[in-house]
Amino acid sequence: MSDHPALPDVLAARERIGDRVVHTRLLASTAVPATLKLECEQVTGSFKLRGATNRLLAMSPAERARGVVAVSSGNHGRAVARVAADLGIDAVICLSSRVPAIKVDAIRSLGAAVVVAGPGQDEADAEARRLVAEEGLTLVHPFDDPMVIAGQGTVGLEIMEDRPDTDTIVVPMSGGGLIGGIAAAVKGITPGVRVIGVSQDLGPAMYLSIRAGRLIDVVEEDTLADALAGGLGPENRHSLEMCRDLVDESVLVTEGEIARAMAALYRGDGLRVEGGGAVGVAAILAGTIEPTPGMVVVVSGGNIGDEAFRAVVGR
Repeated sequence: MSDHPALPDVLAARERIGDRVVHTRLLASTAVPATLKLECEQVTGSFKLRGATNRLLAMSPAERARGVVAVSSGNHGRAVARVAADLGIDAVICLSSRVPAIKVDAIRSLGAAVVVAGPGQDEADAEARRLVAEEGLTLVHPFDDPMVIAGQGTVGLEIMEDRPDTDTIVVPMSGGGLIGGIAAAVKGITPGVRVIGVSQDLGPAMYLSIRAGRLIDVVEEDTLADALAGGLGPENRHSLEMCRDLVDESVLVTEGEIARAMAALYRGDGLRVEGGGAVGVAAILAGTIEPTPGMVVVVSGGNIGDEAFRAVVGR
């Protein structure tokens, strides 16, 4: 594999993961004038299953025998736990205390060990790296791993196959694994397709790092887009450079705009979407992104508890 994953790596990932993931559907939205890519309907409720599946299937027998560890804001951990259970691999998932209970419970239900390491992703990341160093576990990074990025890029392949006239793809942007993989795939097929990243305005690590040209530490805050929270880690070898080079534009949305989008998706399209999955729609509704005739918006996840969802949709 090349230093940073490119279209051939994404194509190889699709062959590897096969029918272990869902080819999710496109939906012509009534909430916004765009087409939605419904990764919220993936088996584990988010796109994260793609990258986790690609990474674990590529592991050697020795790596599988030692077990794996992941740091996660919830959805990646659930995906790793699911694939590890299917393959008979022991898994430890390191989380912060900010991860919603619905995501923690889902991970535990799949048989993975859960370690709540502190108030933020930095503490969870440090604990995962300690387990790698002291217990020999294999780290399955949530976004800065070529195999994970290539797996996430299969979202882009499906978009271009199902809608070849796509001219713009709007993608939630956190650590950069999803948007980096999608951009590598679609620009390898049709270089003129624009890729726009959307982040929450509370602690948007990738957004700030792209603008600074270096890793920027952020203060993690509670946000409706909990799946997008956290920093880029102490060292970043792939996702920051990929986002800097391949993402055409990045924008921010507020908590109120995210809530409005979640409600619009439910009332207009009947979709239950978590905050991180709704940021693309939020940017369009806020007028931050102008719709185009061939715009596709990735709805990246739908894992949100009943009480939290009712509180937002009732606003």
